[in-house]
Amino acid sequence: MLKEKIKNRQSGILLYGMTPPKAIHSKEELKDIAARQIKRIKDLDIDGLVLYDIQDESDRTDAKRPFPFIKTLDSCDYAKNYLDRDLKFPVIVYRAVGKYGKTEFKQWLQNRVGREFFSVFVGAASKTTETTMSIKEAYKLKQEIYDELILGGIVIPERHTAKKDEHLRVFFKIHNGCEYFISQAVYDLEAAKRFLDDYALYAKENDRKMVPIIFTFTPCGSIKTLEFMKWLGVHITFSLEKRLINSEDILEESVKTSISNFKELYEYGKEKNIPIGANIESIAIRKVEIDASIKLLDEIKKIIKKS
Repeated sequence: MLKEKIKNRQSGILLYGMTPPKAIHSKEELKDIAARQIKRIKDLDIDGLVLYDIQDESDRTDAKRPFPFIKTLDSCDYAKNYLDRDLKFPVIVYRAVGKYGKTEFKQWLQNRVGREFFSVFVGAASKTTETTMSIKEAYKLKQEIYDELILGGIVIPERHTAKKDEHLRVFFKIHNGCEYFISQAVYDLEAAKRFLDDYALYAKENDRKMVPIIFTFTPCGSIKTLEFMKWLGVHITFSLEKRLINSEDILEESVKTSISNFKELYEYGKEKNIPIGANIESIAIRKVEIDASIKLLDEIKKIIKKS
């Protein structure tokens, strides 16, 4: 149903996001990790699974990375070799296009021709990041080789606060074939709403159709996770940060905040005829935070069904 929901620009798309395991693991270890992940997610009532393609973003900021960067398994390889046979829902594979040469990327597209395939193309983390291919070149190759690929893009509401052009970036990507957008983790509710305001206004003034905006929500179970989220570029207001830090249970407080934020964004989107969805993830690998992400998903599912 995911393809139909995207093509019909429906609200309520619900995804669950994961990062593939570290590439340093042996095949047996990877099988064990995959088995545990499959057990956790196989019965989830979701439209699709998101698998990220992690980049080393150290050149995006001068701040020290809270956790060391360790290369992860290729998301496509992990989906194909460890997950596909046991999952009943489609997989959306992120592709950090700057990591791949044109020849390799062409072959990757050609290998998927004729299959129903979902992907999100991700550009460079910063202007200083060295790349072998630009996002524009990736869009062009997709159109030439496999235009039926169901393509998504990245949206960053916080960037709209500073540059006020995120809606223009989104419509540029729609022009290049993107049919849905997934955000980074949302904790700044007002930034997300300001983006939606300009997204809807531009669509109305220019007679453009709006595609689904899928906001990402993630639990925060520790100060360390909070620091990592901020390093990743997730904007957390001063008042919210203090509330989380001073709460009796930072994890529970973050889940409550995310539920409230989704509900407000979902209703806000309905008022403006913007299809809104949710992608739930756990940035941390601690079991307690992963379990909280499943709880968060269940609560957001209730909101969607109720509406």
